[in-house]
Amino acid sequence: MSSLKSCSDYILPDLLCYDEDAESLSLELDDIDYGNESLSTQYSFPCDIEESIARFIEEEGEYVPGFDYGSKFKSETLDSFARQESIEWILKVYTFFRFQPLTAYLAVNYMDRFLASRSFPQSNGWPLKLLSVACLSLAAKMEEPIVPSLLDLQVYGATNPKFIFEHQTIRRMELMVLSALDWRLRSITPFTFIDFFAYKLDSTGTLINYLVSRATKIILHIIREVSFIEYYASTIAVAAIVRAANEIPVLSSSTLAHNPGKAAEWCHGLNKESIVSCYDLMEDVVTEINQRSSRLTPKILPQVRITTQTIGFSDSSSSPSSSPSSSQKRRKLNNLFWVDNSDYEDKDKL
Repeated sequence: MSSLKSCSDYILPDLLCYDEDAESLSLELDDIDYGNESLSTQYSFPCDIEESIARFIEEEGEYVPGFDYGSKFKSETLDSFARQESIEWILKVYTFFRFQPLTAYLAVNYMDRFLASRSFPQSNGWPLKLLSVACLSLAAKMEEPIVPSLLDLQVYGATNPKFIFEHQTIRRMELMVLSALDWRLRSITPFTFIDFFAYKLDSTGTLINYLVSRATKIILHIIREVSFIEYYASTIAVAAIVRAANEIPVLSSSTLAHNPGKAAEWCHGLNKESIVSCYDLMEDVVTEINQRSSRLTPKILPQVRITTQTIGFSDSSSSPSSSPSSSQKRRKLNNLFWVDNSDYEDKDKL
């Protein structure tokens, strides 16, 4: 018998009911904390946790788009750039409303599973945008305690949205998604495994918060990449945890840093070759992102003190009556040698 409850146990009674008079949410667009502190506050697991994780690994194949889904992008039957744009929009809205990481991942999962099972027009951009809105709306209803109205979901977090859909249109799209997914919205994702794998790597619990936070950020970056579609959720979770561990000196010297495939020993059902392949691809993507970020971020020059004598001002300016003016000149000159990088901060850097 499946260890997952039927989806009817999870569907909210008002899944397709909307409060059209709901007040708009006005939240500040600050840097989002990708780590969910509630994920790692407890480090004890039930004695049968490994059996439960093994069952999730056995059943996770039911919640992926399908083996031929990736080939549709290679053959250009599906547009990988359009998919990436949709995911970028989902992540922007996720950041604005401070949704849980699982919400963003589920929205992408719903979208991929729908596109894998249905022929869907991609011309003009609006069909895929409508699908993105519907998938994020469903994911938010599954995971968030407070769900924005459909209008707020489309307007906030995105700059100058091209399309604004009516509520009835989004409702119909939601029903199409639910039908395509057989109402199985409670998917198995990397976040199903991430705490357990972090604990396997650090049984003391000292570094679990960091491991989960860093792995979460990595996962939310790589979902943009079509290449990761072929990997199961458990494999992505293992690779992300190992990649995060390599940033910690006390863990980076372990055998896993040089042989991530050994993580397959953590639980029955993990595949060594898949873990190594996923980890190598993840390492390439993370390295590329960080290199691109380094090229975009200017170097900060040290602040240099330049006196009036250095640039040839007369000593007569050093009289008490002219001291404020001289001090002001020094500050202005010093400012010429200081570059403020606040406008150049690359939020994509991993």
